[in-house]
Amino acid sequence: MNKSFTILLMLVCLFSVNNLYAAVGCDLNDPDKDVARLFPESTGYKTSYLSLDKLGGAALMQEIEKRLGDSFQGLYETVDVPYTLYEIYKEKEKIGYIHGVNQKGEYGGIQVFLVLDMAGTIKSLYFQKLTSRAAKQLREPDFGKQFVGLNLKDFYSYDVKAGKSVPSGKVDEIKNPVPEAAGDFRAALRATKKNLILMDQFVYSNKHLQYFKP
Repeated sequence: MNKSFTILLMLVCLFSVNNLYAAVGCDLNDPDKDVARLFPESTGYKTSYLSLDKLGGAALMQEIEKRLGDSFQGLYETVDVPYTLYEIYKEKEKIGYIHGVNQKGEYGGIQVFLVLDMAGTIKSLYFQKLTSRAAKQLREPDFGKQFVGLNLKDFYSYDVKAGKSVPSGKVDEIKNPVPEAAGDFRAALRATKKNLILMDQFVYSNKHLQYFKP
């Protein structure tokens, strides 16, 4: 094996390893169509890219974990994960946001997008990716409707590890349509809480932080 080929092979291997451990972001598959569907009143949108690494690094990540009540793990939750924010407009007026996060489910990755109004209240929830035996039921409109009207204040009392709120709150009223898929149901709720916390940090100037009780 000649020297040049050996060097080339080493570079290919190094590139492959770096890609293997690269942070995993979450973008809409077809932004033009998805934004029009999720925000029918919109006339346009602007895309921006954010990361905990650039906004505060490890210290900020620890704060987010504390507010979530769980540690970040795996490729979906590293400090340098790129988060894609869609700012939605009606003519020149900004009317809301769309933001998604990756979450590890029972059988694979889950992508949970939230459609939020200017106050941070959920207008709708959208599973772009859902590797689950209960995917059909969790994608049903009736399931997503249970999240409409909720915000981070409601989710702060939800313990993502215990799978319940302390004290009992609105999140506990969200019904799992498939009891056998409890793991994916709880993963969806964890992703929603994480999404709301990140958006509070990224967009809403942590206005809901006053409701956080460690």
